[in-house]
Amino acid sequence: MRRVAVVTGGTAGIGRATARAFARAGWAVGVIARDPARLRSTEAELRTLAVPALGIAADVADAGAVEAAAARFERELGPIEAWVNNAMATVIAPAHEVTPEEYRRVTEVAYLGQVHGTLAALRRMAPRNRGRIIQISSGIGVRSAPLQSAYCGAKAAVRGFTDSLRAELLHDGVKVDLTVVYLPAVNTPQFDWARNRTGRIQKAPDPVFDPRLCADAVLFAAENPRREVWVGRSTAEMVLGQAVAPGLLDRYAGRMWEAQLGDRPPPHPEGNLFAPVPGDPGVDGRFGQRVKPTRTEYWTSRHRDAAVAGAAALGLLGLAALAAPVRLLAGLAAPRRATARRPRLPAWR
Repeated sequence: MRRVAVVTGGTAGIGRATARAFARAGWAVGVIARDPARLRSTEAELRTLAVPALGIAADVADAGAVEAAAARFERELGPIEAWVNNAMATVIAPAHEVTPEEYRRVTEVAYLGQVHGTLAALRRMAPRNRGRIIQISSGIGVRSAPLQSAYCGAKAAVRGFTDSLRAELLHDGVKVDLTVVYLPAVNTPQFDWARNRTGRIQKAPDPVFDPRLCADAVLFAAENPRREVWVGRSTAEMVLGQAVAPGLLDRYAGRMWEAQLGDRPPPHPEGNLFAPVPGDPGVDGRFGQRVKPTRTEYWTSRHRDAAVAGAAALGLLGLAALAAPVRLLAGLAAPRRATARRPRLPAWR
């Protein structure tokens, strides 16, 4: 029986590249998106790769629609083994210019959409005690950028939700793997689909990566479970920099305001926030001449965790070595005095 993967937001950009990557690897693929025409085009493209494919029109912000889609995928394609939460929406504007309705909508798609997809997948995977759920995030979900407060907030929420759920699955002994894939700037149509209140076209700051590299990383995570996958060196720099010197990155991020904006009006200023933008652009955006060559350029948490654990162990040993003589000297210098014996405290339960 073929393995089955589901990709939300799978009709353009990274989602479509990911659906193709699964199909080329022999997986049956289910796709959730809002635009029926792009769904039919994506279905036809995947079937040319000789795999079963099914596109379902649904808004990931609607938990009931996502649950119904998951049930149909299992009926028509088989048990879902990998679920990729990729659908996103964003607003490019200073925080005070984003309306409450826009904040709510970005949160419903970019955060709650991933919650809805995760829970729909988990209802099917947990009883079978196997499966992979992959959250598509971004370096700016860890190191936030100006003009993207709604999206950065939603992606930070995804991280918190996923870490909490992972601990619960470990507690319950459920062998469903959760992976967060952190992405750099990627050449996708989303830069022209974001709702844009700045009056200036959005630019992708260098380096810009090929969506197919991201798709390869997602397929890798589905077949080789990892806690996290970082795609592109710029993502690694953002994540590590935020851990080491967040204040310095605050100042550096301020310079990203102008770096994100061009000198002409955006083509679709209203974006796809509440309705799809017409057309079928496929995988690639408009930054082709600046895209880094497609190659394996991602780091996984297996190596990162080992490095962090080693550094932490060395740091603790160093502190212990320094603390021992300090405690000895302090004890010799302190005056001796009689002290009453302290009562035992009850053990915490």
